[in-house]
Amino acid sequence: MESTNNNYVEVDYELFVPNESGNIDLVEKTSEEHPFAFITGLGFALESFEEGIKDLKEGDEFDFTIPVDKAYGEFTEEHVIELAKDIFKVDGKFDEARIYPGNVIPLANADGNRFDGIVKEVRDNVVVMDLNHPLAGKPLHFKGHIVANRPATTKEIESFVNKMNGEEDCECCGHHHEGCNHHHEGNGGCCHHHDGGCCKD
Repeated sequence: MESTNNNYVEVDYELFVPNESGNIDLVEKTSEEHPFAFITGLGFALESFEEGIKDLKEGDEFDFTIPVDKAYGEFTEEHVIELAKDIFKVDGKFDEARIYPGNVIPLANADGNRFDGIVKEVRDNVVVMDLNHPLAGKPLHFKGHIVANRPATTKEIESFVNKMNGEEDCECCGHHHEGCNHHHEGNGGCCHHHDGGCCKD
């Protein structure tokens, strides 16, 4: 059965953002063989990205920029926090192999919501984490084309929801999994929102 409210979409795209020097960097790139796949209307992709491609069909090209307020918002110092080093212990020892400045770490709050944090600094008793999205404060310039855009089946919707909830394996959900089919030249980001969407095998 197909859904009339949710589309199954595959996009091959490049994402460009300005760097601190004012130059434009390519921070993410997919391919025709491994496009970014998601289902609209379920929060897998940024709402503003879905809006930009909603009327496009297979083969159509797109080239648009999402402003900061409709992307990941402004960078805020309130989202830079200190966490006790004890919570990063493995077998009683601090996890130096993973907890180092610049590394992106998957975290979860008391409600089970998952999100990523960037290690900013490791001090004697605390780890300074930046919970801002890596692309916070930056406009997102997307260029690419539609590989597929059709009504999603009920089975596809259920499968994507299960992947979002971690109930099914996905080789490329979100930003922190290794072996991602996306080509990351920065700290990740792209059109997917948190752990939404997957690269198609």
